[in-house]
Amino acid sequence: MASAEQIKSLVTSFASRDDERFRTVAMELAAAAARDGDAALAKSIQDMVDRSRRTTLPSIAPRAVPITRPDGELAALLTASFPRVHLSEMVLPTELHQRLERVLQENRQAESLRSHGLEPRRRLLLVGPPGCGKTMTAQALAGETGLPLLVIQFHTLITRYMGETAAKLFTVFEAMKRTRGVYLFDEFDALGTSRSSTNDVGEARRIVNSFLQLIERDDSESIIVAATNHCETLDHALFRRFDDILTFTRPTTPMVRQLIANRLAMFGAAKLEWKRVLAASKGLSHAEVVRGCEDAAKDVVMAGRKTVGTADLTEALRRRRSGTRSRRSAAKR
Repeated sequence: MASAEQIKSLVTSFASRDDERFRTVAMELAAAAARDGDAALAKSIQDMVDRSRRTTLPSIAPRAVPITRPDGELAALLTASFPRVHLSEMVLPTELHQRLERVLQENRQAESLRSHGLEPRRRLLLVGPPGCGKTMTAQALAGETGLPLLVIQFHTLITRYMGETAAKLFTVFEAMKRTRGVYLFDEFDALGTSRSSTNDVGEARRIVNSFLQLIERDDSESIIVAATNHCETLDHALFRRFDDILTFTRPTTPMVRQLIANRLAMFGAAKLEWKRVLAASKGLSHAEVVRGCEDAAKDVVMAGRKTVGTADLTEALRRRRSGTRSRRSAAKR
């Protein structure tokens, strides 16, 4: 039985001539029919969708499939959102920024590339310390392409029952074919730990093997992003399965200055004593610097003032540094 949301989505996609969205909702209806035991109806809908794919002229624009939320088993495996983050908002090294722009350019011209037997970069591995922009990069890729960001929930994906995690992974990769999006495997080391690890068990090997097979066979148009703080623990075979490996680092001094200037533009950042501020921010990640700026801005607003002074910001950054040290010490114990 079609839900009210699916009926509305069908009508909306038909009215806007969004063929791919229309087909995606139709496939959801086919899946629902199959679950209800009506295999004939499910196959009939699927056959009609397949015929429409063969007869529809290729679209010039990228085929984005807006969805409100995953349903069924996927509801526990994925969270969906439509980020409004753009690459221009990020403060990154020039080379990294250019490589991400290249990924976007290739995906915007995917149809043209495929017409010449070429595939756009779709499988990205992001490595680097926490708080340096890996998750925000996935958000920016979704924001720039207009695709949904679908984050894989490892706490429900990975289970202790033999073969269940591999089956759930298969479900996620099938969703990539039905719903084009940016699929984020955050903290990827939880899934891709080396098969030669001394702590390895048979099920962990099966999970890595399953992921290797699924990503090797992946023929969707979705963008797959895996992010990790611990690339040294990943199985070496995984690196070959990604189209690009992007390394993130802590921000340089010029990058920190730009981060602060961007975040505190409304609070008189131009009047800061940059030497003191930059000294206070040394060693902090992108996220820690931004949060320090936000803390200083909150202090100023709550005090009824309009300008963030050097003392306000250096104190907020000092508190951030202290908190970071405490968390690192706790993690080591």
